[in-house]
Amino acid sequence: MTLVEPQKVLIADDDAINRDVLCELLQPEYSVLLAKNGTQALERATRHVPDLILLDVMMPDLNGFDVLRRLRATPQTEHISVIFISGLNRPEDEAAGLKMGASDYIAKPFNATVVLARVALHLQLVRQRRLLEHLAHVDGLTELANRRRFDDVYDLEWQRARRNGRPLSLALLDIDSFKQFNDVYGHPAGDRALRAVARVAGAHMRRPADLAARYGGEELVLLMPETEADQALGIVQALREAVVQLMIAHAGSATASVLTVSIGGASLDPSRQETSAALFEAADVQLYRAKQGGRNRVMWRTWPEAV
Repeated sequence: MTLVEPQKVLIADDDAINRDVLCELLQPEYSVLLAKNGTQALERATRHVPDLILLDVMMPDLNGFDVLRRLRATPQTEHISVIFISGLNRPEDEAAGLKMGASDYIAKPFNATVVLARVALHLQLVRQRRLLEHLAHVDGLTELANRRRFDDVYDLEWQRARRNGRPLSLALLDIDSFKQFNDVYGHPAGDRALRAVARVAGAHMRRPADLAARYGGEELVLLMPETEADQALGIVQALREAVVQLMIAHAGSATASVLTVSIGGASLDPSRQETSAALFEAADVQLYRAKQGGRNRVMWRTWPEAV
């Protein structure tokens, strides 16, 4: 059974009694962090990135409004949900907090049942938002990253490789004679085969920074940051062989009696004056060579070697 990590709540209040009461109230279900002033609240929000902050308005050094303003101005913390808990209970105080971007406003003295209910509600909204964000980046059929997610990650990893002077490897994978597979076995079987290949591809992207994505149709893309050509080549060769070992019958293939894949890849020294598009295009050329060379094979290019 997988254990789900509890959501994190930061309580920021200069009153020790309030902190203790809220901590005791929330700790059975959530991971609780404490801050006794605005400066601590900002530091702990930045370091721990909680799911929710219960924020007092009247605090020494920085008041709650100042803290919220700074949270919203920082990319790392701008998305964190904030509930004000304050002795300022005039309607205009509540309206000011909500206009600044607070998710809710609870007046002191607070009711424990109300606090628990509102915390649970806003943390449920956080979970739902994150699920939607996740689904927006996932291909529905293969459950790999989708093209949009790949494009975002590729841009970030390209920039990181250029800054750090580390190699970047990329491969394109295409299922051999997939149209013929669908013609012989039908599209539901084709979907099952594509999912099986996607699982193999995902399993071979073992490091946290590695990414397997569905780029379109039966084509997958594999991104391997900080990976030299020989290492990347070994990974995709093992992947190609693993697909063969699935032993998915393919009577419509002129290559083999089972489903196979062709892979083209490239590794780039980021110190060279190339673009991210050039690396992708080089991998695409190698994929074409793999298909023209008989399929069920891997072709690779490494700069500065010639194609």
